[in-house]
Amino acid sequence: MSRPRAMVLAAPGTNRDHDVALALQLAGADPHITLLEELLANPAVLLRDTQLLVLAGGFSYADALGAGRMWSLAVTHRLGDVLPRFVALGRPVIGICNGFQVLTRTGLLPGALGHNASGHFQCEWVRMEAPASKSVWTTALEPIECPIAHGEGRYVHPDVAALAANGQVALRYADTERSGNPNGSAAGIAGVCDETGVVLGLMPHPENHVVARQHPRHVRGTAAGLGLALFEQGVKYAAGLGGA
Repeated sequence: MSRPRAMVLAAPGTNRDHDVALALQLAGADPHITLLEELLANPAVLLRDTQLLVLAGGFSYADALGAGRMWSLAVTHRLGDVLPRFVALGRPVIGICNGFQVLTRTGLLPGALGHNASGHFQCEWVRMEAPASKSVWTTALEPIECPIAHGEGRYVHPDVAALAANGQVALRYADTERSGNPNGSAAGIAGVCDETGVVLGLMPHPENHVVARQHPRHVRGTAAGLGLALFEQGVKYAAGLGGA
């Protein structure tokens, strides 16, 4: 089976582009980092040459006007309907941290991300669990551990119960001795998907735990839950689409 071509979309200020590319490569994809301005100059490349899309994390445009705000405006007003058409084709999309914020601001994902309940930036390791959902990214996913690094990661939604009943709660923060719900997200939600299940957004960074030695406790033999598994699910799904 050929490797699906994956676009890692980078905007000014994102900083996880190469981390994501490595995760995708290890998961079996053919990743290519594309600058936002390059895509805006040639939007057709997304529909013509790409089977999987990642909006990488970081601090696009220095979080001017709010996290993900400037990036989402560029996507909405300059990219037109290209991204919704990509989703309509059933091709998987994932937004990580800043990318998640962009996807909610563009309306491709429900809810919004607000300032952490703590009132400050948080950088720590968390554990996530995947409840049964529509997401193609989290099918049969075992718990994973990875870091967070954000100041605006508190997920909010007007009807969390309805969201869960519709199978759109894809990831939750798991209570452990070392972590729990780090930012005060509603119902401990760490990630959600759209109604089709092909679009996923999450605040933690699974791309920063794709090999065991990246875990701060690996030398103690207690590291577990590689984030690589999430990328493997997305790549597997994209590969199954062929050239669709």
